Amino acid sequence: MMKRGVVPVLLAGGLLAGCPDRPPRRPRAESDLARMPPLIPRQLLFAGPGRARPAVSPDGRRLAYLSPVKGVVNVWVRTVGQLDDRPVTHDTRRSIARYFWAMDSQSLFYLQDHGGDENDRLHRVNLNTGRVTALTPMGVRARVVAVSKHHPRQLLVAMNQRKRSLFDVYRLDLATGRLGLDTVNPGRVVGWQVDFGYRVRAARAVTPSGRSQLLVRDRPGAPWRVVRDWSPTDQGRSVTFSRDGRSLVLLDNQGTDKARLVRLDLASGRVTELCLDTRADLSRRVLIHPDELTVQAIATNFLKLGWRVLDHRLRADFAHLRRGAGRLTFRVLNRTSDGRLWVVQRSGDTQRSRYYLYDRVGRKSRFLFAVRPELERFRLAPMVPHVIRARDSLRLVSYLTLPPGRSPRRLPMVLLVHGGPWSRDRWRYDAWTQWLANRGYAVLQVNFRGSAGFGKAFLAAGNREWGRKMQRDLSDAVRWAVARGTADPARVAIMGGSYGGYAALAGVAFTPRRYAAAVDLVGPSNLETLLASIPPYWKPLRALFRVRVGDPVRDRQLLRQRSPLHFAHRIRAPLLIFQGKNDPRVKPAESEQIVRAIRRRGGRVGYVVYPDEGHGLRRAANRLDFAGRVERFLGRHLGGRVEPYVLQEGTSADVR
Repeated sequence: MMKRGVVPVLLAGGLLAGCPDRPPRRPRAESDLARMPPLIPRQLLFAGPGRARPAVSPDGRRLAYLSPVKGVVNVWVRTVGQLDDRPVTHDTRRSIARYFWAMDSQSLFYLQDHGGDENDRLHRVNLNTGRVTALTPMGVRARVVAVSKHHPRQLLVAMNQRKRSLFDVYRLDLATGRLGLDTVNPGRVVGWQVDFGYRVRAARAVTPSGRSQLLVRDRPGAPWRVVRDWSPTDQGRSVTFSRDGRSLVLLDNQGTDKARLVRLDLASGRVTELCLDTRADLSRRVLIHPDELTVQAIATNFLKLGWRVLDHRLRADFAHLRRGAGRLTFRVLNRTSDGRLWVVQRSGDTQRSRYYLYDRVGRKSRFLFAVRPELERFRLAPMVPHVIRARDSLRLVSYLTLPPGRSPRRLPMVLLVHGGPWSRDRWRYDAWTQWLANRGYAVLQVNFRGSAGFGKAFLAAGNREWGRKMQRDLSDAVRWAVARGTADPARVAIMGGSYGGYAALAGVAFTPRRYAAAVDLVGPSNLETLLASIPPYWKPLRALFRVRVGDPVRDRQLLRQRSPLHFAHRIRAPLLIFQGKNDPRVKPAESEQIVRAIRRRGGRVGYVVYPDEGHGLRRAANRLDFAGRVERFLGRHLGGRVEPYVLQEGTSADVR
């Protein structure tokens, strides 16, 4: 039996290179840890789904889903109502994350990059022959623009083949595999919209000043005209054309703070409001009638996910689904062409996703499967919403998860910071949160200013505030947790990926006494070099980066002051840094330069590189390796529970 607080090290070379080697900090109440429920194996949390993300075929006869084959997630198919499950893809190295059905129900499509380089390539799997065909070129990033039941023999795909910084639209003939250039990007377009006739007729563009514009043309080949002009602080995007092509439904906050659903008449410019939530932006999750092109339902999300039903024909269906979900949330993942069968996901903070096939005839839901049924025998921790006030009274929607079985007083705590930063934390099942809570930590997740979904004023409050007010919000949330007696101020760690990794570095560099430890996954350390090395396909968005982060020329001093690299000499807390070698967004140099700066001044920092990963960890072996190293690290410095760690078989981890 392992003694509590002692972490076995079974790695070649001993302790993780660069980690401070000091005795573990013992928890204040050993009896608390002893009363906790059993450890949840990391394998159950991070090894990938048992089965996940099902989609019913357009004809309703087959069901596809994601599940591992020898540890690598692939696409599987079964006949609806039978147990004849079989894998139809056979990737042996990198898990597949995105797939969808062909409209003829005889093929599946999936996107896959190479080692995390984000050059997604479109593939097709013929279910009758088993043949897999690559449909787009190697080294080019492909994005699916539209799939239509009324045009089953074609796909519209955007690619940056002609110019790496711009995406043109190509029409893919599924019978021949031929790609033909359909619409040339005029130079600043970042998104496309098709009408009912499967013609590219709307586009979203970004101007050099950071404004966003909605462009529309009457027909292919006709000149583009601006029908909506959003300032850098406004938000807007097209949702769907009307069936007659004379109007567009938009998510738009021009003239309001929260993004609402509106209809824009293209001839008169008249705007009609369709739906609004005064607490938060309406979500991009929408249900659109495939024949009428009307919005039938749209998601809301202030504290938890909910739905506004706009089509009276679906109200009884959504009422049935709400009753079945109880305290859980639900989503409609996809539907058959005739709309009769829906794949519905139910999930919550203490329940991983369970999937159902809902039949509108008779309103019956048939259980399909759970993502990880083995996890259901373990006790999970509730995620409780709180609204925390920052020092300037800004309201921060946050989530606090407490370890089950422990007294909720003076706990070691992990501040888990979301990426983006123009994203948000949500009430949901989250593997990272449950893992940390199960190990004995309180987990605090904060939607700091600049997070998306809470209105344009809240988003704009984060402009040029990286490392300052955005970071202060995190500090204020920690003070809140300490003041209410939840967190032990001497045992708080900060951890995150991408922007969350930056926040972890900023936390220990700018407020070195606040955090007892920090973990950074693919986080930038220098805002100047980050902006100078953004991927080519982000170049049209440079203006938005100048508005939201800072101008590389005019704000050079500001960017320098907000870069943890230049304050590396102040970092005293134990620090672990993880990096994907192929990351095109936050390149390895971002991690390497701060590791060098810390070590040059005699500091010690752990640094792990994954040669086959990009911006995040896709491979299960690497996720397990990451979690094992972090768990041991936090146990050493905060005193939580630790599952013994052995070097993970199959990981590519390179300890430097």
